[in-house]
Parts: sequence; structure tokens; C-alpha cells
Amino acid sequence: QVQVVESGGGLVQAGGSLRLSCTVSGLTFGTYAMGWFRQTPGKDREGVSCISVSGDITYYSSSVEGRFTIARDNAKSTLFLQMNSLKPEDTGMYYCAVHQRISFGSSSLAPNRYDNWGQGTQVTVSS
Repeated sequence: QVQVVESGGGLVQAGGSLRLSCTVSGLTFGTYAMGWFRQTPGKDREGVSCISVSGDITYYSSSVEGRFTIARDNAKSTLFLQMNSLKPEDTGMYYCAVHQRISFGSSSLAPNRYDNWGQGTQVTVSS
């Protein structure tokens, strides 16, 4: 049984930083690409960032590029998202998910390329 658990969310002032973590069990983490997503009420889930199996290829949405950094530790089956210079519009529920066994590329920010979602961690940025 695959388990995906996010942590690290919280309340932060605009301009601040947070580091999200996502631990995965029940599969061989180091053989799957991974992604981070966020969602706010009334809006579709959007891709924030994704990372290849080895971690050498990353993609970011234009709204976070230059401020967020995705990373992974395959030995610890953990995915990270370092979020700097946070803005109120970054507020939302953040999820990580496991990329399907399909080709990884710039299209991998699309949620429909992922299975095994976590329950999410809330990020709130105050102005």
C-alpha cells in the first residue's frame, strides 16, 4: 500500500520562507519522478514543480520559478519544496504525488500524469 505524507505547511508572512517535505512508502521511491501541486477553493489543482528520478531535471510553473526549489533524497524516500519570497497568492493546500510510469518532461506539471496523492499540507501567506 502506497502512502504519501506531506508536512511543513503553516502560516507565514509575505516575504517569508517555508520548507515542505513529503515522505513516500510502499514503493521504490528512487524509481519514480515526483511532483508538487497546490489548490485553492474553487480552483483546479495546479502543478507547482516536478523532478526527475535522479533529480537532475526539474520544472517549475512560471508563478514560482526563481522562488521555489524542488529537491529529493532518494535514500530517505523524501521530496522537498523550499519556498522563498512567499506571496499571499501562494496560499493553498499543497500536495505531492507520484508520477506515473510514463515519459517525464515539461508536460509533467499536469496533475493527470500522477497517481498516489497525499492528503496535503496547508500553506497560508499573510500580507
